[in-house]
Amino acid sequence: MPAQCNLIIDSCCELPREAWDQPGVFVLGLSFTFDGEEHIDDFFQAISAHDFYEAMRNGAAPSTSGASPREIERAFREAISAGVPAVYLAFSSGISGTYNTALLVLDKLKEEFGPDLSLYVVDTLAGSTTEGVIVLEALHQRERGLTAREMVEWVKEARYYVQTIFTVDNLDALHRGGRVPRSVAVAGDKLDVKPMLSWDLDGKLAVVGVARGRKKALKRMVDFYEKNHGEAAGQPVILGNADCPKDAERLEGLIVDRNEDALIMHSSIGPTIGCHVGPGMASCCFWGDDRRKSLSVTDRIANKVKGN
Repeated sequence: MPAQCNLIIDSCCELPREAWDQPGVFVLGLSFTFDGEEHIDDFFQAISAHDFYEAMRNGAAPSTSGASPREIERAFREAISAGVPAVYLAFSSGISGTYNTALLVLDKLKEEFGPDLSLYVVDTLAGSTTEGVIVLEALHQRERGLTAREMVEWVKEARYYVQTIFTVDNLDALHRGGRVPRSVAVAGDKLDVKPMLSWDLDGKLAVVGVARGRKKALKRMVDFYEKNHGEAAGQPVILGNADCPKDAERLEGLIVDRNEDALIMHSSIGPTIGCHVGPGMASCCFWGDDRRKSLSVTDRIANKVKGN
């Protein structure tokens, strides 16, 4: 059966090329500045992950600027020319302006093609390997015949069932990006404290705990998986790493030791996220329990009022 919708994905999903490189899938590369020059995130085709992160270890401080309206429009026009309704699965609006820029570009194209243009933009409220989990299953749902409108509604619900935990090797990059104060970064490094981070329901970064040392941080990630995968134990688990593949392999071993049915996929943390987390980030993302259930009753009411 021919696909009822096409997908536009961005480079923040960080999936291996073989997972998404197929007809009807269009890619939007986000941009970053490295060595004084602007580059498009191309899934480490022009520069290797090791070279990128090694440069950061040696003092390089790359930065991100989000996707340009021109690059978004290029991807959207390419999808429109295919003649099939399309959905853009956007990088979280909680930490990037890409989603809102995409909406502005969509409004511009509707002036040209008409208000009934079958192109939709949906906020995944996620990035990095979390976004990859959503995109991977969206590709499967596309094969099952979801229409573009159905895909939008599917993503709006599915994004709350993706569980995420990740840690970073040090807090320098997060400090440079304004995520944590310098005092916290210095104290954390001196005490060898590894923050445990996730995404909140608004798609913003959230600290969910700390661990003393790398080994304990990895164990905390496995504990988190055991606690939150629910009935989705056989679904894909994406393990991301920012040039620390041995940690990813160790994490896989720990997860499989506890749950041999876990389906593991590895992902390289791309430069868009890498600029903010630095080398040594390790992540674990998977389908699991509805994250909205962890909210207090009053917060659930507030979310209903806001329409979340």
